[in-house]
Amino acid sequence: MSHVFPRSSSAPLPTIARGDGVYLIDTNGKQYIDGSSGPATSCLGHSDQAVTEAIKNQLDQVAFAHTGFFTSNAAENLADKLIEHAPEGLEKVYFVSGGSEAVEASLKLARQYFVEIGQPDRRFIIARRQSYHGNTLGALATGGNKPRRRAFAPLLRDTIHISPCYEYREKNQTESSYEYGQRTANELEAEIQKAGAENVMAFVAEPVVGATAGALPPVDGYFKRIREICDKYGVLLILDEVMCGMGRTGTLFACEQDDIAPDITAIAKGLGGGYQPIGAMLCSGKIYQAITNGSGFFQHGHTYMGHPAACAGSLAVLKRLTDDGLVDQAKKMGEKLNTSLIERFGQHPNIGDIRGRGLFRALEIVQDRESKIPFPPELKIHKKIKSAAFEAGLLCYPNGGTVDGVIGDHVLIAPPFIINDNHIEEITSKLETALKTALKNRS
Repeated sequence: MSHVFPRSSSAPLPTIARGDGVYLIDTNGKQYIDGSSGPATSCLGHSDQAVTEAIKNQLDQVAFAHTGFFTSNAAENLADKLIEHAPEGLEKVYFVSGGSEAVEASLKLARQYFVEIGQPDRRFIIARRQSYHGNTLGALATGGNKPRRRAFAPLLRDTIHISPCYEYREKNQTESSYEYGQRTANELEAEIQKAGAENVMAFVAEPVVGATAGALPPVDGYFKRIREICDKYGVLLILDEVMCGMGRTGTLFACEQDDIAPDITAIAKGLGGGYQPIGAMLCSGKIYQAITNGSGFFQHGHTYMGHPAACAGSLAVLKRLTDDGLVDQAKKMGEKLNTSLIERFGQHPNIGDIRGRGLFRALEIVQDRESKIPFPPELKIHKKIKSAAFEAGLLCYPNGGTVDGVIGDHVLIAPPFIINDNHIEEITSKLETALKTALKNRS
């Protein structure tokens, strides 16, 4: 009997034995193509020698030194590389161990910034429904994922939630995509005015929504309007790029495609490629200077932040993404994946929408394409798809509650950036098999 506390106690899991490129192999010898990079994490696959060698070399020098006493060359070099490629205005990097920690650090820095500059009444956070920002209490309270929030609601601080930018379901037939985006973005201004601009601290959003709504991209002009509103009222813009960043959508930072820069951004997942636990918060020079010129100390921290081995591995990942052209590869192969998904599922009676950017794509599952009516949640279509895909040797990332946190199903496809045409064919073929099995057995 295992003494490991698993994510789910419903069934025992196979044991992983090894990784080989885009494949994972269990101890029984069964091979799975990783069609989702785990949770959009393993951007380089599972056997990148440059990354593993970088980690080994760092371990031969020093494994750990607490950041209360030392910095390290690994952390310094990684920060330099990130800022070299970061959106304009971002100047400092704060390393943590994962995405939830990165979001928590972002929220706490935003609050301390306003305390330091003499605006302590700024305390409200505005975010969006159908979002997810992490599982720690501050991040969970910020996100709009109802199922994840439900049991912990009494522990969560109040957050103001506005509509997501969800063109497939919420655009009126009488308005253009641009008009819809402006209307939706203007909800932010209305809520700031309602709460009082002097009380609002930050707006938090994923540039491309991840697992909660399934690779949901904004319409053109939406985030430019969001940036304008934040600037008008002195509200900080925090972008959560934990899942959609680090090349996943075809640019290193997802917000590049919307031609904006945040005040603070959170990254993780693809930052380490799954080789070591790591995340980071990047902030503007203006925010950093407010701390430096004020108390001089950010009231936050974790034991393993800036871990040298994690930073060394992450620097090797980042070099592969930028210097070796794998971000460009993600953009190129993302277009091929999208074409393949449209060819195979574009006329499928139960696929309502195919969306995303780069190698971050999703299919929204419906009862009927014309009406867009979702399947009843009790059918758990997303779980049936995951099970059937796993049986077929495909790892994908289905989820439920796509529409409003209760109804709706989607499946997220986010393979490693090293995929080739044959891998795309294998992923879409096995996904088609999984959909047939799941929908056949839906009752």
